[in-house]
Amino acid sequence: MIYVALLRGINVGGNNKINMKELKITFEQAGMGSVVTYIQSGNIIFADSAHSSAELAALLEQAIEDDFGLRIRMLLRSLPEMQAIVSALPEHWSNDEAMKSDCLFLWEEADNPDVLKQLPLKPGIGTVMYVPGAVLASFSREEAARSGMNKLIGSKVYQHMTVRNVNTTRRIYELMTAAEE
Repeated sequence: MIYVALLRGINVGGNNKINMKELKITFEQAGMGSVVTYIQSGNIIFADSAHSSAELAALLEQAIEDDFGLRIRMLLRSLPEMQAIVSALPEHWSNDEAMKSDCLFLWEEADNPDVLKQLPLKPGIGTVMYVPGAVLASFSREEAARSGMNKLIGSKVYQHMTVRNVNTTRRIYELMTAAEE
């Protein structure tokens, strides 16, 4: 099975620094195959057929703690799960000078449609939708500041998600698909 590990809170603001080449080695030494990292925000694509998702998360979080001395929470998504999320993304959504579009990947405890009620977003601004495993959100750059997304970091639900922009999400999916071939 092909997975992506989405690490939360690494290489942000000079905190929890992890070198991606070293992280790749950590995953390989933990028995993962076809390991590829993508950008510095902690996206690792890999293959494994010996463990459940829960076992993988525990194994890899421990390997990171052993190798880097950091307790980093990770969220795993299989290729079929990523395919469902990426398929739900409207094609015209992008992350550029005109539009800010994000995937808010959810841990199990927040993964339900009611999560939308917990987001500090102002109604009527942009588009926000739940799909199993994620919240998809898009705003024009003009309205992004008024959307309430800037208050997300201080919210309780933020502790149960990790965010990637749609460009990154689509690229991760492409890398996962290539790893399967």
